[in-house]
Amino acid sequence: GTRYGAYLRKIVKKYEIQQRARYHCSFCGKDTVERQAGGIWKCVAKTCNRTMAGGCWTISTGAAATAKATINRLKKAATT
Repeated sequence: GTRYGAYLRKIVKKYEIQQRARYHCSFCGKDTVERQAGGIWKCVAKTCNRTMAGGCWTISTGAAATAKATINRLKKAATT
């Protein structure tokens, strides 16, 4: 029968959809990045085949996006 409650099953479903989705590769530009393990993402395009580090369930986390934006802002401020 059904177990663990609808709310928890809904959260698990969201994470499973995110981890099984294919993401955009920033190196080759194709939507071929797949999850290999927790935090390990690999572009499966024949021409690229790169391995990247990312979030556990998605390739980019909110904290990583914030850090990247801050670094770019500081770089831009340093050059001007």
